[in-house]
Amino acid sequence: MQIATWNVNGLRARIDYVTHWLNARQPDVVGLQELKMADDLFPHDVFKELGYSALTHGQKAWNGVAVLSKEPVELVQAGLPGQEDFGARLITVRVGDIDFTTVYCPNGKRLEHEDYGRKLAWFDRLIEHLSETSAEDRAAVLCGDFNICPAPIDSHDEEGLAGAIFHTDAERERMQKLYGLGFTDVYRALHPESNAFSWWDYRAGAFQRNHGLRIDFVLATPAAMARVAGAQIDRDYRKKKEGLTASDHAPVIVELSTPHALGQL
Repeated sequence: MQIATWNVNGLRARIDYVTHWLNARQPDVVGLQELKMADDLFPHDVFKELGYSALTHGQKAWNGVAVLSKEPVELVQAGLPGQEDFGARLITVRVGDIDFTTVYCPNGKRLEHEDYGRKLAWFDRLIEHLSETSAEDRAAVLCGDFNICPAPIDSHDEEGLAGAIFHTDAERERMQKLYGLGFTDVYRALHPESNAFSWWDYRAGAFQRNHGLRIDFVLATPAAMARVAGAQIDRDYRKKKEGLTASDHAPVIVELSTPHALGQL
């Protein structure tokens, strides 16, 4: 079965594109980010027609996260405790015996902006929250838009961007701390030499020139990692489809194919 993460960059503007992808790929569980939509406006009926139920943590015009699932889901946590003022950026659900969290991590804007310090503080609270709530032996997935390039290979221009936003030592230290909690970057574990990206700016032909960043991840605990059979960045869905404009992010898809896959629990 397939789990996925995708920053859709505005669900209202992208709903037809998202349904196109769901019909084509048929993922079982999806974490969505940057909905830019309040909960009462979320198009549950659209997804229900496609076979998905949804749990959401949205807000008007900005941020917002959701989980789509073909399987029954139970809400565990909506919002990162202590960081509510920074917007709707985290939702955790239980699907079968897996804890599934999707996050839309702060961008930080630029190093001299106050949001950069707030971004680091948000990550510190995320790490603290996960250390408090994660059981060592549970299968858990943490996915989303992290707005960090963890290593030089994850940037199209590490030399030129070293020390800039997404590329700072402080941001990368936060990713290392997440790994220290027991999470593995699934795509990187399966594709250690791949210089592939998940985000490309709309401007300056960045996608066509492959001037991108890998900032969208599926992270898995050992119990979840043991079920992983494959991982891909769905680059084809960063392209226009039937006149529909894509998000500036591509979905990241992970295949689980063990006897205890989510759909068999």
